[in-house]
Amino acid sequence: MPELIWSLHLAATAVMTGVIWFVQFIQYPWFHQVPTDRFPAYHRDYTRRVGWIVGPTMLVEAASGVVLWWQLQAGLLGWHIAGMALLAICWLSTAFLQIPCHLQLGRGYDPAVHARLVHTNWIRTIGWSLRLALLIAMAARGGV
Repeated sequence: MPELIWSLHLAATAVMTGVIWFVQFIQYPWFHQVPTDRFPAYHRDYTRRVGWIVGPTMLVEAASGVVLWWQLQAGLLGWHIAGMALLAICWLSTAFLQIPCHLQLGRGYDPAVHARLVHTNWIRTIGWSLRLALLIAMAARGGV
């Protein structure tokens, strides 16, 4: 069972890292190309669709991370705590920076809000990237 939880955790982090890089370099920069009269509908559809991917993945990542807390080798616990701290930063950034931007953009395109969204999303991009690197290093040291 610990190997399954570890695999789920690593996979969820890898998925989120891939998604966040795609969003940072492809999806968010394209927002300004959507005609302003169609932007609210486009944005609503985007957030609904992306939510089906990131919502469950973020929950699996967090839940498996909590379970792993009690299953990791003692030498990896500090690494895991660092990784979970990075995950907390990603979640806090989502809740307090990106979601408010999305709520504003859902009412209509605003270049300043769009720029803030792209700029602050680097917190999550770097956070999930560092988490993935940390988990790969942990796997190289034996994982669970």
